[in-house]
Formats: sequence, structure tokens, C-alpha cells
Amino acid sequence: MRKLITTTLLGIGLQLWVCQTMAILKIEITKGVEAGVPIAIVPFAWQGEGKPSQDLAKIIGDDLVRSGRFESIDKDDFLSRPHDQAGVKFKDWRLIKAEALAVGKVQRVGSNRYQVQFQLFDVFKGKQLAGYRYVVKAKQMRKVAHQISDIIYEKLTGEPGAFDTRIAYVTVEQSDSGQRRFLLQVADADGHEPVTVLDSGEPIMSPAWSPDGKRLAYVSFEKRRSMVYVQTLADGSRERLADFRGLNSAPAWSPDGKRLALVLSRDGNPEIYILSPRSRQLRRLTHHHAIDTEPAWSPNGRHIVFTSDRSGKPQIYRIAVSGGKPQRITFEGEYNARASYAADGQSITLVSANKGRYRIAVLYLRQNAMHVLTEATLDESPSFAPNGRMILYATEQGGRGVLAAVSADGRVKQILRFLKGDVREPAWSPYNRKF
Repeated sequence: MRKLITTTLLGIGLQLWVCQTMAILKIEITKGVEAGVPIAIVPFAWQGEGKPSQDLAKIIGDDLVRSGRFESIDKDDFLSRPHDQAGVKFKDWRLIKAEALAVGKVQRVGSNRYQVQFQLFDVFKGKQLAGYRYVVKAKQMRKVAHQISDIIYEKLTGEPGAFDTRIAYVTVEQSDSGQRRFLLQVADADGHEPVTVLDSGEPIMSPAWSPDGKRLAYVSFEKRRSMVYVQTLADGSRERLADFRGLNSAPAWSPDGKRLALVLSRDGNPEIYILSPRSRQLRRLTHHHAIDTEPAWSPNGRHIVFTSDRSGKPQIYRIAVSGGKPQRITFEGEYNARASYAADGQSITLVSANKGRYRIAVLYLRQNAMHVLTEATLDESPSFAPNGRMILYATEQGGRGVLAAVSADGRVKQILRFLKGDVREPAWSPYNRKF
């Protein structure tokens, strides 16, 4: 993290495989909004045989509490347990000070097919705010629960939710003999349902989502040198895009998915290049004897921010995609790196360091004001949620790497503690497509 260029890693031989694994995860909310919206989420009624294993109400409640914007009322306090509007008595919910109420039911309608219904109510106004019906397979139950969470979040806050999204990250596991395995993994935004995309005895770095959420670009090491790959998640197929002499690193997708910014040292010095995967056309964007690295696109596709030590120490610069002279945009702190934009383009998240403490910060571009969000000493790899409300990042706790999240205003904090391996290099996906 303290080095501007990723350390060169050695090794050969990658084994490509995809498998479903058990989620080994504990989420700890370390700081939340003091006055979250009190919401009651009634356990969904079940009708039929073959009850699915997923508890939709619990998944929804966990999602909303993790956002820091809600307080889930304990089900032991419920005076009734309706599953549709006909059974709702708003007086019961006002008595336990619920402001919102979610009810639902699940019914088996065929072989491995289930109908899920839910309704959301404003308790004080006594009216329905939302109601949806889904027909899904058993394996889609968590996904539909996350979609319901998104609907509730948006109806009650006026902002889109980001629960039905995914995260990518690298897990490093070490055997008793000291051998390390590197796993590129994809999971739901809450860390559940992880899938191993790539399993290697050699390091994997810098996963980056395509805008459609169907592919991951990443850096892996074969033949004792770095190379950039793009892998399709649906079938596991992959394509090697950058295998130039020297460093091949830090891929970043353009918003339209037609180009990649990346770092190459093919001309002797690490510079930012733009590559078209389809045509393989390559264009050099920066020209300086300093180290230029870690590019990230603006949401409108017109600019790229990147890290450079051309001023003596790592700072963030911005350059037009068409080229020109880069503009330095960070001045506070002795070290600023690993920047990426929020979806609205009004701010960037980055790693900012002073006196050896590396922390996650947000820079508001119009005001040119920086807000440091975290308090640890070795935070890295920040990535905005697609709605811009949360930032996922990697940190250390208890001597090992874990993932953490902080709200963009710093008021909500949580740790995603995987119980096996060190976890690093997180990247939050764009919005998923619906069923």
C-alpha cells in the first residue's frame, strides 16, 4: 500500500475454476446512525411443501440495519404477525413505535418455483407504500430479498439502495506448510454466497468490474510477469489483454465498457494508456518521467484521475481522456492515492496518509474539501457503492486483512470479518440486472 507501484510478484501456473462455497462471514456494525428509522419486518408466511432454507425477513432486516439508516424492531415485541394487508392493524405497530412495516409470504407454485409477495406500509399514515410479487427458484431467494431491501430503502429514504449488488475481492489463504493460495472471489454485497472465480498459487490483484457487471478485469502473474486479463463470470472464459514488456497493471473500465485504462511500462516508465479490447488499439495518455498509476474514469467518461509522484510524493491528478496537461487535485496530506469516483461525479474516494497513517477519505471536487472517514493506520483500496452512500475498503484487524465499509459521510461503519484467510483488493459492482 505504501508503494506507488505494485510490487512485482513471481510465479507461474493458474488453475481456472468456478465453484460455490459456504459463506464464512461475520458482520460487525461498529458505528451507526443514532436515530435510524424503526421498521418492523414480519417473518414471511410459508405456504406449501419444501420450505426453502432462506429466511427472507432476516436477510432484509440485516440489509437495512447494515446501511445504518434503519433500526429493526425485535420480532419478540410484535403484537401480531400479519402476512398481507388484510391482517395489518396499524394500531399494533404504532404501539411498538414502528414507523414502517414490511410483511410477506412465500408459496410453492411448482417444481423448484416459489412465489414471493411482499408489501411495505407507512404505519402512521396507514397506507401501502409498495407491493411486489416475484416467481423465483430456490437459489434466487437471497437475490429477491436483496431486491426487496432495495425497494424498502428507496421508498423510505428517497435514494436507491445497493443491496442487490456484488463485491469482488482477493482472499489469501496459507496452508500449514506455508504455501499460499490466492482466490479471486465474487459475493453478494453482504459477503454471502461467495463464488471463486480464479484459484491460483500466484498473486491476483486489482479486480475491476465492467459496467454491465458481467466481466472482471484483473492482474495475474504468469511466466514470471504481470498480465491483465478479462474474465466472463457466466462461463469462466478469459482473455489476456495486456502482455507487454514490463509492467501491466491497474485496469479500469470506461463507463461505456468499450475501453480500459491501464498502467504499462512498455516504453520504460509506468504511464497511463487507454486500450480498446475489441480492436486492440492502444493509446498513451500520460507523458512524464514520474510514476503514473491507478487510473479511474469519471462517470461521464471525459476524465481520468490517477496517482502520480511527479510533485515529489504521491498525489491525485486529473487528465482529459482526449489528452492534455494533467491537473493536480489533492493538496491536503503528504500522500494521496487510489482514487475513484462516486456515481454522481461530485466526489472521489481515496487513501490519504499523514504521519504514517493510511486512511479512507472523500474529496468533494467542487469545494476542494477533503473529509477523512476512518481512523485505522493501514486502510486501502476504497470503492464506492453504486449509489454513492457507502465505501468498501480493505484494512487490518487482529493482524490479518479484512473488509470494511464506511458511509460516505463517516457516520456508519462496519467490519466484514471473513473467518478464513486474509481479504484484500475489494471492488463494488455496478447495479445488477433484475430477473
